Amino acid sequence: MDNATKNKWDRAALFFDVMAGYGAEKRWEAAKTELFSHMNGKVLFLAVGTGLDIPCFPENKDIYGIDISPKMLEKAENRVQNYVGNMTTEVMDVHDLDMEDNCFDQVFTSCTFCSVPNPVKGLKSLYRVLKPGGELLMFEHTGSRYFPISLMMNVMTPLTRQIGPEMNRKTVDNVQQAGFDDIKVTNVYLDVVKIIRATKRAP
Repeated sequence: MDNATKNKWDRAALFFDVMAGYGAEKRWEAAKTELFSHMNGKVLFLAVGTGLDIPCFPENKDIYGIDISPKMLEKAENRVQNYVGNMTTEVMDVHDLDMEDNCFDQVFTSCTFCSVPNPVKGLKSLYRVLKPGGELLMFEHTGSRYFPISLMMNVMTPLTRQIGPEMNRKTVDNVQQAGFDDIKVTNVYLDVVKIIRATKRAP
């Protein structure tokens, strides 16, 4: 367990709903709802946080959610209990998933890999637990290729990483480095907020 990251998000849990629940979550609600509508089979949801994404989930799915922060999952408990379907949660670090190989049909993330300390290692962990042919579906904000947005993000990142996310991650490149195939990217806002879909190659 990465205790520095756990402690950072335990602290953030105190104000996370106020910080995220009335701005970004409302703004991206429709895009997330559409992405999550593709949930099927046994689903791993990475970084449950305080559960702000749960109301966007389709009903009657089999979802196993994890988060590195026990304080975040405590805040999420009511939303988890109110989900119409089968949802369980557990404290776990994506770098060290305590699961068998090839056990999930899909993995979903939501504004997560801006904060995973070693993103390629984390994505390789997700690759391991996905079944061959399984899907990775991500709603993420990333760095930009365009000036001056790229400059602004590079300047902000040393500050933002102290309390939460990094602003300039190359998440699409990281997905490719982790071994995923058939990577498809849909830009939701400029080239910063995007949906990434990828597949674990079948034997």
